[in-house]
Amino acid sequence: MTLPPLTLVIGGAASGKSAHAEALVCNQPGDRVYIASAEAHDDEMRAKIDAHQAKRAGDGWRTVEAPLDVVGAVAALREGEVALFDCATFWLSNLLLAARDWQVEADRLLASLSSARAPVVVVSNETGQGIVPENKLARRFRQAQGEVNQRLAAEAGLVIAVMAGLPLVLKGVRP
Repeated sequence: MTLPPLTLVIGGAASGKSAHAEALVCNQPGDRVYIASAEAHDDEMRAKIDAHQAKRAGDGWRTVEAPLDVVGAVAALREGEVALFDCATFWLSNLLLAARDWQVEADRLLASLSSARAPVVVVSNETGQGIVPENKLARRFRQAQGEVNQRLAAEAGLVIAVMAGLPLVLKGVRP
C-alpha cells in the first residue's frame, strides 16, 4: 500500500515522530528526498542535525536544505520520489524569526503540497498541549503552529500522532 499524496506525522518533542516518519518513507518505493528545515544556531543543534544526517547516510537519501524555501524544494520533487519534510516547526520558527508573513507562506506551502509530483510526509510538533508561554513571540509561535498543523491535517490523507514512540492513526489508513 502506498502513501497518500500528503501525510502528517505529529507529536511532542522527542516523541519518536521523526523516526516514524522516516520509516514510513523507507517503506515506500522510489528515491528518498529529505527536506530539512532546521538550522544550527548552537552546538547542541549542530549535534542533533549531525545525528539525523548520520542516521540517513548511505541509506539512499538525497537531502535538500530548505530552512525557508520548502515551497521550492517541494516544487522540485520528481515523479518516482517520496519526500520527508522535517519539520514544519523549524520552518515556521525560521519564518517568524525572519519576520516573514507566516500566513502567506503557509498558503504557499499548502498549495505546493497539493500539487507535488511525489508523496510528501510532513513532520510537525504538537505545541498546544503545554503551558501558555510567558512571552509574546512564543505565544504567537504556538498559535501559528496550531493553525499550520490544523491546515496540514485537513489536507492530509493520513495523519499519525506519535507519543512515546507509539503511532496512533488519527485520519486515513496506514500503509
